[in-house]
Amino acid sequence: MPISRVVAATAARLGSVAEARLLLCHVLGVEPSALVLAPPLSGEASSRLEEMLRRRESGEPIQHITGLAPFRTTTVEVGPGVFIPRPETEVMTGWALERIAALTAGGRTATVVELCAGSGAITKALATEAPQACYAAVELSDEAWPYLQRNLEGFRVDLRHEDMREAFPDLDASVDVVIANPPYVPLEHWADVPAEVRDHDPWMALVSGHDGLDAMHVVAAVAARLLRPGGVVCAEHAEVQEHTAPAIFSDSGLFSRIQDHCDLTDRPRFVTAVRAGRMDA
Repeated sequence: MPISRVVAATAARLGSVAEARLLLCHVLGVEPSALVLAPPLSGEASSRLEEMLRRRESGEPIQHITGLAPFRTTTVEVGPGVFIPRPETEVMTGWALERIAALTAGGRTATVVELCAGSGAITKALATEAPQACYAAVELSDEAWPYLQRNLEGFRVDLRHEDMREAFPDLDASVDVVIANPPYVPLEHWADVPAEVRDHDPWMALVSGHDGLDAMHVVAAVAARLLRPGGVVCAEHAEVQEHTAPAIFSDSGLFSRIQDHCDLTDRPRFVTAVRAGRMDA
């Protein structure tokens, strides 16, 4: 069967042309741009595709099926036990890149720390697009840790496997950018989380107390400790936390210029703040 017909038949089963093309590219080992020129599927490739289709139809995330998740200009390994990076986080990552670029333009080598690093997608994207900065990342989960190590292999990143509360005491008051996508799903909204997320993303990476802000309180405290005066923090939150997440930073009295930002769908998604004291160098 010609590839064009396989794409159509696969898309009909999945309800998504994009997912059909992604699975076919994975089975054939080709880039999307080369799919149209690919030869008809062999019997072995057809069997592999059918197995993947059954897994996807059962609700398994396509990223677990392929073992890969795209994020900005890079790709990370993912699987059971590690959070799958989402497109909405790319906007916050872009904000951090702009800040790093501004520091670089001013002659400063930025020091960047990622909290709740998970797969390392954020740090990998930052280090790929802004390799001139110095990076560090911390992750607590035993299940996520191997993914973090593999995804950042070959990058010069200081990795720590521990609780972010105690991480990087050697960097206190010297960091330029702290970035985090902490768990933020309110326990009271757990039933509203899509089944694919509830069933396959780790609980530790999703839920953070009744209001979803337990981890955000820790992020604010750690950022206050790590950042130099004028350093910045950006942290993702749920869309229902448009006011409550920024309030954590304002209530501490340790940050200024606190702002909330929207994601690609124009929904409130992340908060940014500047460590109080001397303004940006």
